[in-house]
Amino acid sequence: MLLQFMKNYFITGATGAIGSSLVPILLLDPETQVTLLLRAASLGELAGRLESLYGFWQMGPAEAAARRRVRVLRGDVTRPAFALDAIEYRQLAATSTHIIHSAGNVRMNLPIEQARHSSVDSARHIIALAHGCARLEKVEFVSTVGVGGRTHGKVPEEWLTAPRNFHNTYEQAKAEAEEVVRVELERGLPLTVHRPSMVVGNGSDGRIIHFQVFYHLCEFLSGRRTFGMSPDFGVARLDIVPADYVAKAIAWSSTAAASTGRIIHSCSGPALALALDPLRERVRRAFTEAGRRVPPLIKLPTGVFSAIVSAASLLMPADARRAVRTLPVFLDYLATEQTFANHRTQELLSAAGLAVPAPEQYLEQVLGYYLESLRPR
Repeated sequence: MLLQFMKNYFITGATGAIGSSLVPILLLDPETQVTLLLRAASLGELAGRLESLYGFWQMGPAEAAARRRVRVLRGDVTRPAFALDAIEYRQLAATSTHIIHSAGNVRMNLPIEQARHSSVDSARHIIALAHGCARLEKVEFVSTVGVGGRTHGKVPEEWLTAPRNFHNTYEQAKAEAEEVVRVELERGLPLTVHRPSMVVGNGSDGRIIHFQVFYHLCEFLSGRRTFGMSPDFGVARLDIVPADYVAKAIAWSSTAAASTGRIIHSCSGPALALALDPLRERVRRAFTEAGRRVPPLIKLPTGVFSAIVSAASLLMPADARRAVRTLPVFLDYLATEQTFANHRTQELLSAAGLAVPAPEQYLEQVLGYYLESLRPR
C-alpha cells in the first residue's frame, strides 16, 4: 500500500510549530503520504495525539481521503532506530523518499547533556535512517539561526565552523548537530539545513499549535509579570518568522534539487527585524484592547531590572516564579546586537514565489490569536 505513492515523507516534530504547519501543505499533493513519528506511552495515547493533530488541522471526517494518507508510528527520535521494532524500521527505510526532521526540545536552559540528547543524538539517528533508505531523494534538517551564538553583526547563510560562544545550551547543541549533518553532506547525502528564527503563528490567521518562546516574551513585554518594570532595550531587535512561511520553504526545498547543500535562513532578516521598544508598545496596546489590564511602564537599566525582578520573584506564586526564572535567558539573547543574513535565501526562494513577509503583515493576527486563547471559555 505504501509504495503506491510517489512521495513518502517521514516527519519528526509534527506536533511542533513548524511540523504542524508543514503536514497540511504536503497533503495538498494527492500523491504524497506522510509518516509521523510521535511520542506516546500507549497506542491509545498515540491515537489521541493524532486526533488532536487532525483537530488542529481542521481535518474532519469529510477529509477522509487525506486522513488515509497519514500514517503514524509510536517512537522517539532520540533513541536508536527511533525505538521502533525491527519490522517497522525496515518498512520505514524501504518506503521513505523524503525525510523532514523538525523535532527538538526548544527549552534553552537544559543541562548540556540533555540538550545534546535532544539535538545531536536525534540527528545521528536521522542520518542512520537516511543511509538505509533505498528510495531516498532528500533530507530536510531543521536547525536554528541561534547556531550563530554570540556572533556580532550578521550571521551568514553558510556553514559555521569557527569556535564561538553561545547564549544557551539549546544553541550549542543545535550547532553540534549541524556539524554531524555537514559531515554527511560532504559524503554525498542530499540534504538542506533550515535555520528559522523565532517562530510565531501562521501569517494568515495567527494559528499555532503551542505557544512558545515569543508568547512568553510578549507576557514580559506587557509588564504583567514584572509589575510594569521593563529593561531599556536600546537598539535591540527581534527576528520573528511565521510558521507557515517556514513550512512552505521546507515543502518547496524537499523537491528542489537547487536547495541541496544549502543553508536556508527562514527569518525576517536585517531589514525587517523588529525593534524591541516599539514592539513592547504594540504588545501592551494589544493586551489593553483585548481587555487585559497592563501596569504603567517603568523603564530601568537592565542590571537594575534583573536585580529587582529576581528579588521580587521570591514573593510571587510558584507559576509566576517559574516564568520569571526564564528572564535571564531572554535578556542574554536580546543583549547581542545580532541580525541574520537572508539575501541568498530570498534569491533561492524566489523560484517558489516565497517572499519573506514583513511582521507588520501578520503581527496583529499572531497577537490576536494568542489573546483570544486567554479568554475564559
